[in-house]
Amino acid sequence: MLDSFNRDITYLRISLTDKCNLRCIYCVPDGEIKNTKKEYLSVEQIVKIVEAAGELGVSKIKLTGGEPLLRNDIEEIVERISKIKSIKDIGITTNGILLSKKVKKLKQCGLKRVNISLDTLDPVEYRRLTRVGNIKDVLESIDASIQVGLSVKINMVVMEKAKEKILQMREFAKKKNIELQ
Repeated sequence: MLDSFNRDITYLRISLTDKCNLRCIYCVPDGEIKNTKKEYLSVEQIVKIVEAAGELGVSKIKLTGGEPLLRNDIEEIVERISKIKSIKDIGITTNGILLSKKVKKLKQCGLKRVNISLDTLDPVEYRRLTRVGNIKDVLESIDASIQVGLSVKINMVVMEKAKEKILQMREFAKKKNIELQ
């Protein structure tokens, strides 16, 4: 499958939910989550989409959200996708709050990569940015992901005091031997 610039499309992002367990100031500026009752793709629907995409040359899947780990069936989704012959790589984007408790099982199910959102290493600043999060949970998830052998990237949204924060995060990523983006 080719895009309009004649490049191969081998990568597909699938949003599993719009729900999130944080209230980050850049995602939810007013701090209030709107109550939307939505129907989400079922495991079967996701598998059919990935199978069809695989037939067209997609080999890499990124599961996103909201917070995809809020799905009770996340392990089944990863496992079912990993059994599709054309799929060689499965990643997930997460805020990291729930990951440490699920990472070992997700790895066993076929997860290869994780992108974890982390904008600061300061616990007070993290709480201010997320309104409800505890940075300890995210740091535990980073360590647990490294420990089980996942490829780890940190996604950082740069805001105020950018130079100082970038230098701190770069040093953190270097120390953990992970990528910062």
